[in-house]
Amino acid sequence: MFQKVLIANRGEIALRIIRACREMGILSVAVYSTADAESMHVKLADEAYCVGGPKSADSYLKIDQIIAAAEVGNVDAIHPGYGFLAENAHFNEVCRESGFEFIGPSPQAMEKLGDKNTARSMAIANKVPVVPGSDGLITDDKDAIKIAEEIGFPVLIKATAGGGGKGMRVAEDPASLTSSLQQARNEAQAAFGNGGVYLERYIGSPRHVEVQVIADTHGNVCHLFERDCSVQRRHQKLIEEAPSPNLPDSKREAICEAAVRMIRGAQYSNAGTVEFIVDQNDDFYFIEVNARIQVEHPVTEMITGVDLIKEQIRVAAGKELSFSQDDLSVSGHAIECRINAENPNKNFMPSPGKIGLFFAPGGLGVRFDSHVYGGYTVPPHYDSMIGKLIVHRPTRDEAIETMRRALAEIQAEGIATTALFHDAVLQHPEFVSGKHDTKFVEREFTGN
Repeated sequence: MFQKVLIANRGEIALRIIRACREMGILSVAVYSTADAESMHVKLADEAYCVGGPKSADSYLKIDQIIAAAEVGNVDAIHPGYGFLAENAHFNEVCRESGFEFIGPSPQAMEKLGDKNTARSMAIANKVPVVPGSDGLITDDKDAIKIAEEIGFPVLIKATAGGGGKGMRVAEDPASLTSSLQQARNEAQAAFGNGGVYLERYIGSPRHVEVQVIADTHGNVCHLFERDCSVQRRHQKLIEEAPSPNLPDSKREAICEAAVRMIRGAQYSNAGTVEFIVDQNDDFYFIEVNARIQVEHPVTEMITGVDLIKEQIRVAAGKELSFSQDDLSVSGHAIECRINAENPNKNFMPSPGKIGLFFAPGGLGVRFDSHVYGGYTVPPHYDSMIGKLIVHRPTRDEAIETMRRALAEIQAEGIATTALFHDAVLQHPEFVSGKHDTKFVEREFTGN
């Protein structure tokens, strides 16, 4: 087992990993930007090293600085968390070449799955359902029109290297397809340095369901059931829950088995998430694999009792999974709300600043993963999430009630938060029924 682990991240996920390390008797090393010098992950780690200025490009994305900190700290392994360099195959490779185990999949698996077109081909090879679309990247607009007519309009243009909705366009007819292709290519090139795009049939108003998986290097692959992430704004998840409501048991079983086939076929190890869209007929289609731990992993931990971060560390150290598929079962219902320092009344404008009084919710079935405290200054340089509020109760109705109670307890003077917005979503009949889709928030709340 590792003696010391560096966490190449910040905020609540850095704290989450530090806590797991401490319980495992592993020393932790934090890295931080000058803007995060007073952050809680710096205070709680066994050691901490500054890796640069406030901007991510000058600190958390500086591979050479992170490797230097790992060398000074004399660590055994590096955990990337999520975001920043977590799915950067080059960073993964540099870590290993520098003598540090990377707590995640191999660079080869990460690179293949990071390209959506390649991942789509792998899904097809492993009999995982995909949305009808082009066989490869679209390089000729005339070919695109021909393929789109075969698939049937409307079609979705997707960037092969994309994420977060960038490089995505919906085309309703041949004329809009031609103009949208170039727009998508330009946006993808600017965002990812890769302008490659492909086509899929557009499925309107789907649900977004993902399956948590973990695999070791001994051939063992397990799923930890599914999560529903349909409450989104501009392709960014806001509320996640597990199990997914209103998903027939036969489909629930099939989607989890498909995720295992995908991961096994990719020769993947460590934690990952296989993402799907589910149409109005409950048919599911592969979207992508996130080759890392995800923001919403706590809802899976709550319904299964598995500590995913500890399991990641064990797998990276060469251990077998501590459980088999038959050992896993679902207990109760969990919901997570991402609490952001944003003002929903001003189109979710970021609300950085110094927090005065801060009170975190608690009580039976409540978990609050956060790095903020009274007197902490929320910096303007990073993602605006200040915490994740998770509840776990015997039923979904009870989970909603407990979440609403917990949201009302949050106090963070000096900044705006999204807590009241979440409460409004949780009261909406469409959410309460569990029949909401990915367009729900934009349709019922924001109009954009």
